[in-house]
Amino acid sequence: MIHRQELHSESKAALDTPALLVDLDIMTGNVDRIASMCRAHGVGWRPHTKGQKTPEIIRLELAAGAIGITCAKVGEAEAMVDAGIGDILIANEIVGEIKVRRLVELLARADVTVAIDSLRNVAELGAAAAGRGRRLGVVAEVDIGMHRAGVLPGPAVVDLAKVAGAHPGLAFRGVMGWESQAVTIADPKAKEKVVVEAVAQLTASAAACRAAGQKVDIVSCGGTGTFPYCIQQPGVTEVQIGGGIFSDMHYLTHYHSDFAPALTVLATVISRPTPTRIVLDAGRKAMSGDAAMPQPIGLPAVRTMRLSAEHATIELEVGSDTPGVGEKIELIVGYSDTTVHLHEEIVGVRSGRIEGVWRVIGRGKIK
Repeated sequence: MIHRQELHSESKAALDTPALLVDLDIMTGNVDRIASMCRAHGVGWRPHTKGQKTPEIIRLELAAGAIGITCAKVGEAEAMVDAGIGDILIANEIVGEIKVRRLVELLARADVTVAIDSLRNVAELGAAAAGRGRRLGVVAEVDIGMHRAGVLPGPAVVDLAKVAGAHPGLAFRGVMGWESQAVTIADPKAKEKVVVEAVAQLTASAAACRAAGQKVDIVSCGGTGTFPYCIQQPGVTEVQIGGGIFSDMHYLTHYHSDFAPALTVLATVISRPTPTRIVLDAGRKAMSGDAAMPQPIGLPAVRTMRLSAEHATIELEVGSDTPGVGEKIELIVGYSDTTVHLHEEIVGVRSGRIEGVWRVIGRGKIK
């Protein structure tokens, strides 16, 4: 687990910066909360790893009860299979000869399921998977309100399932959807209502497939922004909650999530040109500000903050002598999904001491 042994048990202040840190006590608490809620409702937890990308963290989730993982790209799935993780849902359509060939090659080493939403893609996947000795699992992606990919609920799902289920290279396993239209709703009752209505379309589509003679083992949905309502819906077999183990300013402020933030960036003050200005050595190449800005921890009231490529510039409301040049501060990340991949490693800390340094092996796996 630890590949930089010289840092083990050191204070996190000993790290060079910028450094990506995860508080292990907070993260473990978030993991346990999700896992226990899933167990209480008899729902499998298949965490989405597009923002985690680190086997040590994924193994912690599996140890807590996760049934497998969700990936977004073939490259992510390849990296996780190389790390010994063998049950993977790719919640995305995989199209094109190069990617499809890589996808079906994983069948020799793992149980892989992939999303479909077109007959053309079904034919492409089925032809590539034929004769591999293990069928490629497929789930029909259903558009239950996100309006990105997916077929409309109802008859279109059944038609797709029938074609996929009849192909000798494929195993139709069920349906998946994402009720993303609910995530930004602040009022809990209003959010729950939208989740209930959206997921009902997914479970009704699953029921229609069963009525048409198709076996449905997977009804997959959910994310951090719809926790805990997605877990509570009858007919759901698994949820893809992933970002909640880290939490961040985006989840806290835009998705109204209450998971404690575990992921931070450690940065060094490199300049104090004025009493109100603090310049850090961490900019857009170390932490994203696309979905939400990072939040400094322990500073006086902040008036503005901006990110450059290699700097963060903070303006305080009132002048202060602290922190001084050379001091280090932490910032809660703005959005974990677009921050983790910027770093080569995550440093696990507990009570301020370094406990592990882990490679982000999914970094750059965008194909």
